[in-house]
Amino acid sequence: MKILLNNSDLNEALFKASSLGFVPTMGGLHKGHISLIKRSLRECKKTIVSIFINPTQFNDKKDFIRYPRNNKKDLSLLKKLNVDFVYLPTVNEIYFEKRRSKIRLNKKDQILCAKYRKGHFEGVIDVMDRLTKLIRPKKIFMGEKDFQQLYLVKKFLKKKHLSKIIGCKTIRDKNKLALSSRNVLLNKKNLLKASKLIQELIWFKKRFNKKNNINSMLAIKTKELTKLYNVKVEYLELRNIYNFKLSNKFKNSKIFIAFYLNKIRLIDNI
Repeated sequence: MKILLNNSDLNEALFKASSLGFVPTMGGLHKGHISLIKRSLRECKKTIVSIFINPTQFNDKKDFIRYPRNNKKDLSLLKKLNVDFVYLPTVNEIYFEKRRSKIRLNKKDQILCAKYRKGHFEGVIDVMDRLTKLIRPKKIFMGEKDFQQLYLVKKFLKKKHLSKIIGCKTIRDKNKLALSSRNVLLNKKNLLKASKLIQELIWFKKRFNKKNNINSMLAIKTKELTKLYNVKVEYLELRNIYNFKLSNKFKNSKIFIAFYLNKIRLIDNI
């Protein structure tokens, strides 16, 4: 496994790399990341994993500061997986040149997380554009837990790059909670509370899969979840997975949720 600390190392290492798979991460690796990496290892001749906590996608400086960091543990895990390359760039290596034009989301895309995290997706799209330009992978593997992120990155990058972006299923723990690097910031009690909330939404979807006015029912459900689990629900909406319009049918749609539990923000889609 080669550890690449700068763009010079990156260019030299990847000069002759063909059929390259890329897994972008911000570290804090868990089984969700591992599933992405293993798929890349299966489908591509070479695999590169980046670990870069991108400051431009954090709209809250406190969130950036407390984001989990453990490079030693992450690198040990990646070595056991037999990853070919690990890219650990500095901020200066990524943002060495300014963009010619500012990234802007369409008004119709300013929903869900984009509505509540101003500048977040612009930062994500910017860094993914820069990383893809530097690495030039054949395939990029991203998780579906961040479904809106996956949708927007696909939408933007397909216009500029030849890389194929592959969405991979959300990995959950035994209690149905989606794995996330932020989960380590919660104690056992709150992890269980988050799991029960998600289980309730899974049950809701199964129970009401033939009903109409689902978003009206979700508005009621928001109040129930807030009171029952003492959480702040930022949004709870049913949207079409292809165009992200509000939907009243579960076919081709997902329930999207963002909520705060003990000041930690969690998202999911079901």
